[in-house]
Amino acid sequence: MEPASRTPGVLGLQVLLCSSLLLNALLVAHHILSALPAPSELLGAASNGGCSLSWSLQAARDAESVAATGCSGHGRVFLDGIVGEDGRPGCECNTCFQGPDCSVRTPDCTVDADSGDPMFLEPYWMRHAEASAVVFSGWNRMSYRATDGRFQSVELERIIKQLHRAVGNAVADDKHIVFGTGSAQLISALVYALSPDSNSGSSAGVVATAPYYPAYKTSTVLFDSRENHWEGSTATWANASGNSTMNEDIIEFVTSPNNPDAQLRKPVVGGASAIVDHAYYWPHFTHIPAADDEDVMIFTASKLSGHASSRFGWALIRDEKVVQRVNDYIQQNTMGASRDTQLRMLGIIKSIVANLHGKDDIFAFGQDVMTAKWRKLNAVVSRSRRISLQKIPPQYCTYLGKVREPSPAYAWVKCEREEDGDCSDMLLKAKIITRPGDWCGASSRYTRISLLKSQDDFDLLLERVTELVDAEKDTTAGSNSM
Repeated sequence: MEPASRTPGVLGLQVLLCSSLLLNALLVAHHILSALPAPSELLGAASNGGCSLSWSLQAARDAESVAATGCSGHGRVFLDGIVGEDGRPGCECNTCFQGPDCSVRTPDCTVDADSGDPMFLEPYWMRHAEASAVVFSGWNRMSYRATDGRFQSVELERIIKQLHRAVGNAVADDKHIVFGTGSAQLISALVYALSPDSNSGSSAGVVATAPYYPAYKTSTVLFDSRENHWEGSTATWANASGNSTMNEDIIEFVTSPNNPDAQLRKPVVGGASAIVDHAYYWPHFTHIPAADDEDVMIFTASKLSGHASSRFGWALIRDEKVVQRVNDYIQQNTMGASRDTQLRMLGIIKSIVANLHGKDDIFAFGQDVMTAKWRKLNAVVSRSRRISLQKIPPQYCTYLGKVREPSPAYAWVKCEREEDGDCSDMLLKAKIITRPGDWCGASSRYTRISLLKSQDDFDLLLERVTELVDAEKDTTAGSNSM
């Protein structure tokens, strides 16, 4: 049977319906297409595995914008800097420079050579901006805990152990790793962990060989714990080391290379619990004779990569009981190191490992910078009879596979004249701020000069030391003519 012919009214209704559907389809397509980034915002799909960037684009633009501001080479702009009238953060100038673009040298400026701020590595990371950049979402690792309910990144633990194997400065594979908020937190945590239990009624004495890093004393005194106390120099206890039972409640800090004099050290108190601080045991500061294998060793990112602001350190610990007590302390104190910091350091250390022994090796770069500083300072001080520096001979480094020149983090300065009993004060009068020797348990005739800061800081330091030495010669010439 033939279907009935369609009436004009039915046909009109069908046309209207089809037109409406087509219009809706066009509107939906327009909405979808307009939500996509413009073609200029899509970053090389072929080069990044077919993925285009969206929410990270503005953050990337902001980061590159501040990084591109030169500040005359004497300062930097930071994302979190003080915002000016133009709505943008301005230049933050290096010491002794000022002005909107840091182009003005502050006249008669006193140079700060006290701080151990490791800014000498900033140029390295500026040259490796892409490899060291870290971008993450606002919802990345929001939980207190990370992988497997822990407070630590498992992948960061792995890459740190890989770094130690490659550099050859520490045996890490048979030890536990504990992360801390810088080495400062680990210092306090380890003193707590190695002290007697609070119910024992005894107190551990904390000691170090002078000259020592002042924080060992100040942190122990600050916490004023019943379980431990500052005992001072190792001299008394080292003499009694033949009877190790006398030293069971002694905790010995050993810094190697030592801060301030750069000497490699070993524990000297027999029977004591040693905390070996290897902050500077990297090839840009010292030769590496062998991989150290102490029970407790501390390292810090600030002296490895220069990222002092990240506040990240780690301890290699053999004994599980000590590990548990250190973890207890850190979890009660900060619930672990910042997960944001751990992610940043994962990217940084991966970059370091990838470039070892290559043309972009951070240790080769760092050693070149620090060796040049040491040579220049030595050349000036060698003309003086008023001040002198510690002697450091060239030595063989297993990492470099050759004899290397010294490149210490600090100059340990001695004032030779009898009237210069306070060496730090004498240098302050010469417009150089240093760290007094008595802070380190040594004589005030010594003082520490930092070589770690920026090239601007070092150039100003060298200028002030040169003025001091030249004035000494002028005084001698005047005396001879009288």
